[in-house]
Amino acid sequence: MSNEENKRLVRRFYAEIDKGNLEAMDDLVAEDYQDHSPPPFPGLGTGREGLKQVFRLFWEATPGTHEIEDQIAEGDKVVTRLTAYGVHDKDLPGIPATGNQLTMTATVIHRIENGRLAEKWSDKDLLGFLQQLGVMPAPGGTPEESGRHQDLGPGERDPGR
Repeated sequence: MSNEENKRLVRRFYAEIDKGNLEAMDDLVAEDYQDHSPPPFPGLGTGREGLKQVFRLFWEATPGTHEIEDQIAEGDKVVTRLTAYGVHDKDLPGIPATGNQLTMTATVIHRIENGRLAEKWSDKDLLGFLQQLGVMPAPGGTPEESGRHQDLGPGERDPGR
């Protein structure tokens, strides 16, 4: 496949996810797909079926869209810089629904083999995502929000440790 065909494949992948069309993954993703950066939720499978589980989980809990900002392709790899938008409508594992608007940036590398996505590596703004879910305090949060009871200076020890 050409570089442009590979980029189109990745764009279609995100467009189908945004539509909630997980059945399209059978055409777009290799059965033995490898996600080198899976979400940290227990019990998710591997391969294409594991990918479907992940996207079903996020589609139901945080429906939204992906906006592709940039794409670069060379050989069998496509690098995509994107922003994902959604709403935390339903629970994620261990994280009750908040109703919060969500925005997360990511840089994703897909490797294409035989016209399908075969591997993925990604670097996501997980800290910002967890802050938007209320799991981590936002910058400027209070010590109570972060679990710290006092500000420590250089060389000082936390008496609670």
